[in-house]
Amino acid sequence: MERSNNNHRDENGAGSDLTLPLLPESSPPENDSSGYDDKEEGKLSVRVWVESKKLWQIVGPAIFSRVATYTMNVITQAFAGHLGEVELAAISIANTVIVGFNFGLLLGMASALETLCGQAFGAKRYHMLGIYLQRSWIVLFLCCFALLPVYVFATPILKLMGQTDDVAEQSGLVAMWLIPLHFSFAFQFPMQRFLQCQLKNFIIAWVSLVGLLVNVFTSWLLVYALDFGVVGAAVALDISWWFLVFGMYVYIACGWCPLTWTGFSVEAFSGLWQFIKLSAASGVMLCLENWYYRILILMTGYLKDATVAVDALSVCMTINGWELMIPLAFFAGTGVRVANELGAGNWKGAKFATKVAVAESTVIGLFFCVLVMVLKDKIAYIFTTSSDVLEAVDELSYLLAITILLNSVQPVLSGVAVGSGWQAWVAYINLFCYYIVGLPLGFVMGWVFNLSIAGIWGGMIFGGTAVQTVILAVITIRRDWKKEAEDASRRVSKWSSPNPEDKQSEQQLLH
Repeated sequence: MERSNNNHRDENGAGSDLTLPLLPESSPPENDSSGYDDKEEGKLSVRVWVESKKLWQIVGPAIFSRVATYTMNVITQAFAGHLGEVELAAISIANTVIVGFNFGLLLGMASALETLCGQAFGAKRYHMLGIYLQRSWIVLFLCCFALLPVYVFATPILKLMGQTDDVAEQSGLVAMWLIPLHFSFAFQFPMQRFLQCQLKNFIIAWVSLVGLLVNVFTSWLLVYALDFGVVGAAVALDISWWFLVFGMYVYIACGWCPLTWTGFSVEAFSGLWQFIKLSAASGVMLCLENWYYRILILMTGYLKDATVAVDALSVCMTINGWELMIPLAFFAGTGVRVANELGAGNWKGAKFATKVAVAESTVIGLFFCVLVMVLKDKIAYIFTTSSDVLEAVDELSYLLAITILLNSVQPVLSGVAVGSGWQAWVAYINLFCYYIVGLPLGFVMGWVFNLSIAGIWGGMIFGGTAVQTVILAVITIRRDWKKEAEDASRRVSKWSSPNPEDKQSEQQLLH
């Protein structure tokens, strides 16, 4: 049966990678001689140190850039908060619900580049990275147009969701002004992954830092100096994100990526359907995760003491959101490292990179888990002095700690999936765990057993996130890594064409 599945892949090309792969029944033979020999690599401590340096070359700048972009949204909400309660609600809802709905899908679609660019880079098919980047621009730009109705009809959508007329109308106005931000995702996300896959991560961090400073200045200028109100706050966010786009494009197009960017090519328009299928699988995989805890907030709004419950949950989700930037950076780093090693045919290197990434992310998650439990009755003071909210956050802190711990493992395993190119598998797993098991269990615990917000959140954690993490861990452990390297080699061959310039050394590429 395994043989017939491989034949199916060979006949149908890269697009067939989106079918559900068969679960490997056993690990490859221990005496296999391909690529990675423990004795040759020296002591375990040396190998861990070498792999950690490679991993943190990606993870370090990725943490900084993600925190910087996350902070842009916080700054925008802070400026809007000084204008009034309706303005704060409008920018928060437009950013969280309207933009957030599309953000997860587009971010996930761009992660297809982590598979293709990462494996092409490992195989030294450098010229294909620029072509993949252009294909991703085309696909995501078209997707942005398809998602425009969400912005145009934001006001009636929010009214149907139960928002008051004044908040819904103001949020709809803000959503229209955030359309430029929406289109910036189509270019910024692919360029970020294009640079990550060739280990040019510090430029992303520097551009993000300057973009954050631009956001602070433009927010002050448009909201306070020019008195444009909440529209000014939205425009400031637009300008900041487009600064990220132009900053990275200048770096890419002006000679700092000589082998991977050789200019625009008509080859970018070929094979678009296969690229769309891989991007769609990646998008579904990530957006199902992104929407899961947003639904938690919506479900909490229907409880009896909804105000205190939503406030307490918002505090917990904000803390979780800040800490989540670290696992998401590991998601990116793991995807790149696994893709690079598989593309180079080094399946043992990919396996070892996975072990190191999971171990280091878990240690960091344990640290923050313990920190939350120690400060459980104090962490909410950052956001509020309400005794009711403080008490509610204290009661929820153990769920927050468990969520942080699980989120330190799950994104790394998803990163392995992205680096290997089996996003479709994870999309099915996410759909099952989150929406068939997790949400119903949260509903039952919250309303049937009358456990309120703790029941909803607990059900969604243990029924969704925990089950998903276990399934991904089992699949990752049972993977046939040698076969994954062979699949990566076939994928690179089918999706690319040879280029004599690719014989130049990797040192020249990284110069």
